[in-house]
Amino acid sequence: MQIAGHTVGTHASDRWARPFLIAGPCVIENEALCLTVADHLARLGERLGIAVVFKASFDKANRTAHTSFRGPGIDEGLRVLTRVRATTGLPVLTDVHDVAQVVAAAQAVDILQTPAFLARQTDLIAAAAASGCPVNIKKAQFMAPGDMVPVIAKARAAARAAGLDEDRFMVCERGTMFGYHNLVVDMRALIDMRDTGCPVVFDATHSVQLPGARGTSSGGTRHHVAPLARAAAATGIAGLFLETHPDPDKALSDGPNAVPLDQLDALVEQVLQVAEASST
Repeated sequence: MQIAGHTVGTHASDRWARPFLIAGPCVIENEALCLTVADHLARLGERLGIAVVFKASFDKANRTAHTSFRGPGIDEGLRVLTRVRATTGLPVLTDVHDVAQVVAAAQAVDILQTPAFLARQTDLIAAAAASGCPVNIKKAQFMAPGDMVPVIAKARAAARAAGLDEDRFMVCERGTMFGYHNLVVDMRALIDMRDTGCPVVFDATHSVQLPGARGTSSGGTRHHVAPLARAAAATGIAGLFLETHPDPDKALSDGPNAVPLDQLDALVEQVLQVAEASST
């Protein structure tokens, strides 16, 4: 598949041939934060010779409580993402929660993402697929890996009907519900999801989320991110998704499972080492 003019996967001839990184704060808190994180990510990508995509959401529509910070909204959010791309040269990714958001978002970013809770929302999947953008489709916490095959079939059908390339989709694992307020990662899913014919991405930070565990917000076990990311790298993932923040304990969304920005480089280096060792 192609992202920002580059081929992704084993046939790529440039830095996209190695596991790529999708990273950034959970939500756009402000422009300065996004530029700080994006600049760090751009320098990391250059130093390690890997492709990096900046990720942040303009609206977190699935917050636990109505009082939680959702983001700046689509107009301001897309302005910030456009600034990030122009300033750093990084491709950018953002979520769309509603069909009405797709067209505007697709005009401003390089990759769309459909949230895990909405993996079975046919209209949203179809609209994102017909947008012309590559789409990272997250597997829902209540779905089996094989359930992503018909989801991708929906996306390809919508792309085909729009006269677009059908090879523009990624599938993303982010854990499966394991009782109340808990997720578990079955590493077999990262292999089984290859049956979709799409690059497989592992979301290591949302996979350690404890949904709703704090009553009015979700918790998380940040110390589990690194071992899960290393384990996923050993399966041969195409990309790694990590939310990061300079001070996760003060983040306005998903702080408990975010990687501190000053610890990100070491983790990515470990993941690349595991991926390289596993491919030989």
